[in-house]
Amino acid sequence: MSRPIFEVIALGAEDAVAAQEGGADRLELVTDMAADGLTPSRATFGAIRSAVRIPLRVMLRLSDGFGAGDARELDVLCETAQGLRAEGADEFVLGFLDARGRADLDAVHALVDVIDGCRWTFHRAMDRAVDRDALRLQLAGLPGLDTYLTAGSAHGVGAGLTVLCDEAARSGEPGYEPELLVGGGLLLDHVPMLRAAGLAGFHVGGAVRPGGWAAPVDVSAVRTWREALDSPVAVG
Repeated sequence: MSRPIFEVIALGAEDAVAAQEGGADRLELVTDMAADGLTPSRATFGAIRSAVRIPLRVMLRLSDGFGAGDARELDVLCETAQGLRAEGADEFVLGFLDARGRADLDAVHALVDVIDGCRWTFHRAMDRAVDRDALRLQLAGLPGLDTYLTAGSAHGVGAGLTVLCDEAARSGEPGYEPELLVGGGLLLDHVPMLRAAGLAGFHVGGAVRPGGWAAPVDVSAVRTWREALDSPVAVG
């Protein structure tokens, strides 16, 4: 079984350095966690890119919720994505639903065109979709889509464990080619079951911030997660 991918949320360069030192493989860059994570500025991206060597995935989302907004708001988001590309960003996180709870393909296609083949994650909008399987089929084959960030449930990983394990068993089926990245209320206690089911991507934010979102990422907390993820998987 391959070494798990461990992604940590970073709000700035201090977080990024601590996460890298603790053993994170990749960072998700956001701002404003009060709104569940929005797009950081070009300056923030540039500062983080200069501070660490691990891959960075930049959130493309300008307001709370899972809608892309109207045409003007989508244009602003596309312009923001273009600016981040010009700054050197080459991996992203995005995902929008329409009023019916299906993937908003107009918004997703517009951004995929802008990021032009870069690798990207469809984020936890998936957990609010009316039909997870149908959403996967809607997005199947889009250039650069290699990951779904999901808790398996809108209520978090604890409620979504069975869904996550069932979906891991379908890896490689149509629409199930992208990797699963488990995040959203993920606890260390969830890891053994998820690893045993074959899941190998894990995403945390508050779990490595003992002081809350007003405090920076804690190196020792990141190391604790890294060690847990790398522990041998029970068989049988």
